[in-house]
Amino acid sequence: MSLKTVVIEATQISGFNVETRARHHIVQVDQPVEMGGRDAGPTPLEFLLIGLASCLLTVGKIVAQQRNLSVRNLSARVEGDIDPDGFLGKNPAVRVGASQIRVYLNIDGDLTEEEKEAFAREIESRCPISDNIGNTTPIELILAQEASVA
Repeated sequence: MSLKTVVIEATQISGFNVETRARHHIVQVDQPVEMGGRDAGPTPLEFLLIGLASCLLTVGKIVAQQRNLSVRNLSARVEGDIDPDGFLGKNPAVRVGASQIRVYLNIDGDLTEEEKEAFAREIESRCPISDNIGNTTPIELILAQEASVA
């Protein structure tokens, strides 16, 4: 087994604005104005959905190449339903995460419907983000010493 550790760093800049770093990439995360943010970037939930969509399309490209499938293009629309009362602490009975996520996958290629369905199932089964969302992944929250975080 060759385990790879993926690392990101995040720092709260001001208000809800968070600057994240992944390798040499810097990405802003924020909340919409109506939620008290400045709308300087997508929300954390939007980034989760972005991660899912982009992972599915990336894995789709890999699978298509490995199987020599005639796929011209892949695209996805991802929707997540969330009740903000959960994470805002207004209703402890409400789930804080998305109650449902829907992925609409468009496969532009010379494949039958059955081939497209099999292709989509293989994509989902090999997508790390789909696996993390669909299965319990342990999260260990460690309080770090201030000097060791940055």
